[in-house]
Amino acid sequence: MLGSRLRILVVGAGIAGLAAARALRLAGFRPEVVDKLPASTVAGAGIYLPGNAMRALRELDLDAPVRPCGEVVTRQRFLDARGRQLCEVDLATLWDGVGECRALPRADLHRVMLSGAGGAVRHETEVTCVDVVAGESAKVEFGDGSTAEFDLVIGADGRRSGVRMMAALGSAAVPVGQVMYRSVVTGGPKITEWTAVLGKRAAFVVMPMGAGRLFCYADEAGSSAPPDPLARVREVFESFGGPVPAVLEAVEKVQVAVTDEVEIGSWSRGPVVLVGDAAHATAPTLAQGAAMAMEDAVVLAQSLRRSATVPEALEAFEERRRPRTRLVLERTRDRDRLRDVAPALRDPLLRRRGGSIFADHYKGLVAPH
Repeated sequence: MLGSRLRILVVGAGIAGLAAARALRLAGFRPEVVDKLPASTVAGAGIYLPGNAMRALRELDLDAPVRPCGEVVTRQRFLDARGRQLCEVDLATLWDGVGECRALPRADLHRVMLSGAGGAVRHETEVTCVDVVAGESAKVEFGDGSTAEFDLVIGADGRRSGVRMMAALGSAAVPVGQVMYRSVVTGGPKITEWTAVLGKRAAFVVMPMGAGRLFCYADEAGSSAPPDPLARVREVFESFGGPVPAVLEAVEKVQVAVTDEVEIGSWSRGPVVLVGDAAHATAPTLAQGAAMAMEDAVVLAQSLRRSATVPEALEAFEERRRPRTRLVLERTRDRDRLRDVAPALRDPLLRRRGGSIFADHYKGLVAPH
């Protein structure tokens, strides 16, 4: 069994990095956490956590401080572009015994996880080089020119991971032909359920976050971010029905990004391992990014506690996690392909079988990780 004196560096203080730090501390380790961004950087927009994400938070003993944040979501409604009902998913039944689904401000989740990580994050500390030393340790160089040696380096620095590149674990993330928009709206219509309005190769999703706030997520087919995201969202979705017109009237600020995927052959090299989006990012269609990152953290800590060496632990970690993250990638692609089917064919199908189709995308994730 690996001892608590293991020198561990976590690179990245987003959800994946803070979850890893929390899980490692609960397992008796004392990792260092660094992030290249300033401490004043505030996580924007909102986040939707399906039931398996809440289960992972429970395993990290962070579910209690998250419960006062945001709002529980018990049902998903899917509407056509004119706002007519297509189908529903009963989330309480789908995730029964696993965890509730919750929408909340991303900043609230980050605050809880930062507190739970236990120990100061060294902000404005960039990792500029990761050099594997004889396969047993890693020499890390920082932006200020200082160096340190670690028994384990965890790359939790997102889909554009620098650690992934420095450790020669894979190339850049691959665009999937989708542009996504996020916004938090106050003063909009009263929404009580997760609601998606599906158009032609575009979708608009809105859900309640409590305190009169709505989290909005929209996407369209495309390969580049528009110069004026707010104007573009209004242009693309102005003809949509349901709650969309009232939401658009209340939208003031929109975040935009081009969606990409990370699919690599191995998540580790020597004492360097990737977790979360750095290892297996997908489009956000199933809202599984945070869930997969937190599950990674739990399993990695368990593997380290049960193994005699770091390589043994990293092999066990990837062996357990890769089938599950592969399932998320496949189901994400399935749902995106369904979105891209012409509405004249897709909508009648969804009226007949949509509830079971959308629920099936998550059924493989109800089982423990």
